Amino acid sequence: MLSTNYSGYKGLPELVGLHTMSEAMAKGLTVSESVSRLKRFHWVTKRLSLIFTTRITAMPIYELKMAFGLHSHYLAEHVEVFFNRVREMREPPYGMDKAPHGALDILLDELQNAPDNAFILGAYEVVVPALLQGLQTHIQDNNKLFDHPTYRVCRFAAIEVEEIQEYGNAAVKALITDELRKEYGPFVATLNNCLQAMGGLDGVGTATDALPERHFSKIHYEFKGAPQRDERFKDLYNMGVNAEAFLLNRDVEPLPKTIMLYFKRMREIDVPEMMASIISETPDKPWGYYKDMIRQLWDESRHAMMGEVGFTSLDIKWEEIPFNLTWSYLLNTKMTPLERHAILFFIEQGLMPAKTGKQYEWEVAVQTTNQLTKLIQDYDWADEVLHARIGRDWIVPQLGGQSATLEYGNNAWSKALANSFDDFEAEGLTKHANWWPEIYLKACEFWKIEPDPQVLAYDTSYRESRPDRIALSE
Repeated sequence: MLSTNYSGYKGLPELVGLHTMSEAMAKGLTVSESVSRLKRFHWVTKRLSLIFTTRITAMPIYELKMAFGLHSHYLAEHVEVFFNRVREMREPPYGMDKAPHGALDILLDELQNAPDNAFILGAYEVVVPALLQGLQTHIQDNNKLFDHPTYRVCRFAAIEVEEIQEYGNAAVKALITDELRKEYGPFVATLNNCLQAMGGLDGVGTATDALPERHFSKIHYEFKGAPQRDERFKDLYNMGVNAEAFLLNRDVEPLPKTIMLYFKRMREIDVPEMMASIISETPDKPWGYYKDMIRQLWDESRHAMMGEVGFTSLDIKWEEIPFNLTWSYLLNTKMTPLERHAILFFIEQGLMPAKTGKQYEWEVAVQTTNQLTKLIQDYDWADEVLHARIGRDWIVPQLGGQSATLEYGNNAWSKALANSFDDFEAEGLTKHANWWPEIYLKACEFWKIEPDPQVLAYDTSYRESRPDRIALSE
């Protein structure tokens, strides 16, 4: 037959290499079949990205906080793409604001309500694998020529979902014991029952109207806003070392400032902890809002890990430094989501001036002549410019303009920090110990230099002022 021996001009691949002629003649989904699967992928990526976000604040394990930020970002980036592809296929996007099948929401509600270890097991051994399998099956079943835009959308999504799955496999191996598997067996069974009831995550199998009984999601979900850290973090309320005052002191040479730059970067663990609360407690926004905010949350997670890389390069164990959670704790427990977002915007705008903001930090990094420090600050600066734009897009219009937003954020920040230094000490949570001399001496040993006595004696805290040097009494 002609199709069996078909070839392009002088042996060029037929059909631009997407299919052989025989394949193109034999396989493919209808528009309706393709759209049905895309609607499920859209709903799962949308809800799952938000669920990963909600888990960040109360997840104690640092590595999982960071991983959840990445996985949330990956999924969030594909939501709008699936939505738009459905719109292109003669299908008005009606009904895409609800689950295509009732069991799909039960599946995702169960994940959202699950305890930490159950979540790890359920997300990475049931839900994410089901999503990946659905994407891969869609790619396999579809005609790459006839429905190439969908092939491309699913292909790129599958690349990142597979990366999520690879990390998830490692997380399960590291953290889930046989005892935990046994304990959460009924929960996993509920998830699998949901998949069966909906005909598989992609709906290719036989679905039923009978919905599985809920397990953890029998209880209404409530966001947990108090940040948690694992046992490696110590002295969580220590505000005894003012990094900004040290960095902005022109009398101090650049090299010791490396330590404070790395400290500021890794201290940004508290930003995703706080941003997750804004996202989780701000409903009914356009998807673009959540996508942008989750992107910024992931950027801040990257910054924290940049600091981790920095301290490791100095042969300093970051566990020896008190990375406090006071900022995320105070904002999440004392301020409204709107106030938190305004504070975030105020801080981002304060990082824009060249003489005191991100450009200055980058210039300090360049002067250290350390390529790693320069790279860290180079990307940190670039990210913060984007974050300032995200704030202008979303919070500024809501509060009536930039000046009004800055004033609101400024006042809210002082309100959040008021008396906190003394209160934490009075409550016995910290003594605000000055950790700087010990870490500076270790860095000097690594650099093989003699400590500067004046630098060694640095002892300025956050008692009197905010990080932007505004007096708390003002």
